[in-house]
Amino acid sequence: MSVNQNDKNSSRERTDRVRRLKKLILILAAVIIVIPIILCVILFCKFQSLEDQIHQLQESKVVKEEQERKESAKVTSQPSLSSNLLQVHGDGSETERQDYEKDTRRKVYLTFDDGPSANTAEILDILKEYHVKATFFVVGKTDQASIDNYRRIVKEGHTLGMHSYSHKYNEIYASKQAYIDDLTKLKDYLYEVTGVTPRYVRFPGGSSNQVSNVDMRELIDYLDENDIIYFDWNISSGDTDASKVGVNRIVNNCMKKLEDFSDEAMILLHDANDKGTTVEALPIMIEQIQDMDDTVLLPISEDTIPIRHVRK
Repeated sequence: MSVNQNDKNSSRERTDRVRRLKKLILILAAVIIVIPIILCVILFCKFQSLEDQIHQLQESKVVKEEQERKESAKVTSQPSLSSNLLQVHGDGSETERQDYEKDTRRKVYLTFDDGPSANTAEILDILKEYHVKATFFVVGKTDQASIDNYRRIVKEGHTLGMHSYSHKYNEIYASKQAYIDDLTKLKDYLYEVTGVTPRYVRFPGGSSNQVSNVDMRELIDYLDENDIIYFDWNISSGDTDASKVGVNRIVNNCMKKLEDFSDEAMILLHDANDKGTTVEALPIMIEQIQDMDDTVLLPISEDTIPIRHVRK
């Protein structure tokens, strides 16, 4: 009797162990199945969240680019007299020209020659920070960084002007045709990379240079015949005097000479590779000019009265 009872107890224990084992196996199986599902759901939610963020960023970028495009288009296609120290881009209409001439503020033009270079991008950053538009008289360069700078100058509402393609005085000024060929090459190239046909030019060395083998009046006649306007300057920053002119000297040269002009001041600066101190001086100059009463910083436009060293 005792043996049978023991057998029954032993059998019940085995059954209980089997039941518990089955239950444990079922729990483990459930855990193995459920945990991956939960992880997949969590990962899917995170992926959706990231995807939404990326989509929002893309939309924000598109909106920003569209706003910049519209702003640039407004500057170049719907010009008017600025009342907030930014810029004047007139279409040459009689009304706008009269409004411009009635504006009694001193008009200051920051103009940069010999670029683009690595310094050009830094200058553009500074101008953007201070909401200032300037004028760039560029030379011909085919590297991608230079192409990007040409396009950025146009996109951000600055004036793109021509200096020369080669900037080699002995070639440019060898003859009238040599000058024409060089300028035409630059003009066509800038149109190719930016879609803009420049109308403003600055002679290398200015119209009063002493190295040209051609009478400068002949070249001026050619520009007039082709509706191209040339500009010299009445303030030199002095940043061409040596490979590296001190920041204070550049600032003092410009600000001291600016006191002599109450109507229009055309400042000559350079954005070549070796003009790092010009970049450093630029914010100081801009801040001092913006603090002046009745003074506005502008890019060259149709309404700008040309500063010229040589006249016909």
